[in-house]
This record gives sequence, structure tokens and C-alpha cells, in this order.
Amino acid sequence: MLFISARVQIPEQELEFITMRASGPGGQHVNKTDSAVQLRFDYANSPSLPDFYKEALAKMKDNRVLESGWIMIRCETQRSQLMNKETAKEALVSLLQLAGKPVKVRRPTQPSKSAKRKRTDSKTLRGKIKSGRGKVQI
Repeated sequence: MLFISARVQIPEQELEFITMRASGPGGQHVNKTDSAVQLRFDYANSPSLPDFYKEALAKMKDNRVLESGWIMIRCETQRSQLMNKETAKEALVSLLQLAGKPVKVRRPTQPSKSAKRKRTDSKTLRGKIKSGRGKVQI
């Protein structure tokens, strides 16, 4: 079970793991073992994920969340396949927790009178500096 929050839990049966050879340095070990892991999760058709999470994931701008309703996480940082699986699960949990947070609504504000005055004062000062840069007239 993956615990996303107090109410949301995802069973391990909904996760798919694909193993492959990792890229990068490592010599003979990396060339012979399937230590890299790709975690796939079909969030659009998941019965254990609430609709709120599904809508938030669909709007999310993350390259791991695909438009087809899948989450793909590739992990090849560790030397062992088991450690890569655990790292991929942690990445999925953090991604789903991020999707579960409510979006903070921005309330537009107006600048204060002193802020407006400081802005205009700095602009006039800058204009005076620039106007003194011309040719000297004799």
C-alpha cells in the first residue's frame, strides 16, 4: 500500500514496474543487469484515487504525467533494482501529494501611496541623471 494521505491509499496491484538496463557510467555491471525501473500508474482508471486528484493531475504541467491518463516515472539512480523501485514509489507519492494540495487563489492588491511615490521619485531622479548626459553647450 502506498499512503498518499490519511484517506487516500493506493494498492501495489495498481502499479506496473518495467525493468530495463540503465544508461550512463557503471561499466560491466550496468551493461549486464536490469537495474533501471520504470513505474507506470494509470491514474485515470484507478478506483482508489479520488476524482479531485485525477482532475488536478490532468491539469498538472509535469512531463511525468501524460495526457493519456498515465504517470510514468523512470528511476536509475541506484545500483540495485529494489532501491530503484522504492525511489520510484517515493517519487509517485510526492507527485500525488503535490496534486492533492489545494491551489492558493491570488487576491489582487493595489500598491500603497508611499510605494507609488517612491516609484515616481526614482523615475524623476533617473530622468534628471539622463538629461545631464547630453552635449555640453558653450
